[in-house]
Amino acid sequence: MMTLRQVEVIRAVMVTGTINGAARLLKVSAPGVSRLVKYTERSLGIRFFQRQNGRYFPTPEAQNIFEQINSVYEKVDDLSYIISNIGRGALSELRIGSVPSISQVMVPRAIERVRRRYPDLGIDINILKIEEAIDYLMLGKGECVAMSYRLDHSGLEFLPLASGELFCIVPPGHELAGRKQVSAAEMTRYPLIGIDPNDPYGRIMAEIFARNKLDYNISIKARFGTTVCALVKAGLGIAVIDQFTVAHGGYPGIELLKIAEPTRFDTYIAVKRGTPLSLYAEHFIDCLRAEMRALEPGRRQVAKPAKTALGKK
Repeated sequence: MMTLRQVEVIRAVMVTGTINGAARLLKVSAPGVSRLVKYTERSLGIRFFQRQNGRYFPTPEAQNIFEQINSVYEKVDDLSYIISNIGRGALSELRIGSVPSISQVMVPRAIERVRRRYPDLGIDINILKIEEAIDYLMLGKGECVAMSYRLDHSGLEFLPLASGELFCIVPPGHELAGRKQVSAAEMTRYPLIGIDPNDPYGRIMAEIFARNKLDYNISIKARFGTTVCALVKAGLGIAVIDQFTVAHGGYPGIELLKIAEPTRFDTYIAVKRGTPLSLYAEHFIDCLRAEMRALEPGRRQVAKPAKTALGKK
């Protein structure tokens, strides 16, 4: 029985025709190559080469063996090629979903990290409403979904991502502009945009208003954070939005005010229960978690409020 190392050395001598040539090809010492050739011939009882004028020629008895060696080596090359492709992400596709609030800024930053490690990986990103995530995962359309809310579903598992806060956003020149903090009571004095009590983030503010017995006027309902930001920027009202939608200056032209009442919330990665994740999905989750946790309350510093707002689901 020959080891892969013996196969590699015998083939190198056959290809180059000399011990020194094989040593250079394999980047090892010539004496080591010579010893291994002699040991292999002795242990198998077969003479592989005839030595003539310092060159090595295959013996007639070894011709069939060399054909098999080439076949083995080609398969090893094929295996190395496949492993290399896996390492670069070639021949594979990462399919992920995300609710809009996380997809706006955080998912692209995580994907940029994934691309650095797996430059040839195919990537398919789907922007989903929370209620669409169940079918997306249960039907195998994708491996994971970044969520702003945890659902109660026996077929899904929810992995923690990061915590966040809600902020009030106002247009430049607004009466509240320039302030660092605003209370829920003060917010109700102005037309509110996008506060839908049925949405995860809207539910937080609705509970705060209800607890303080505050009446509020929803002048415009808009589900997605980018639309909410555009409406606020146009001067049509103020809004409550999560920090991840416009983190890192994702939506300039609005001012960010901290809400006096606690508005902390948790985000998750949803996966199909019992289904193993690909190494690409695992790396994406790690990258997304790192990006989002870097912004968790208490870790980040909001130096420029107008460029650090929060988004809606």
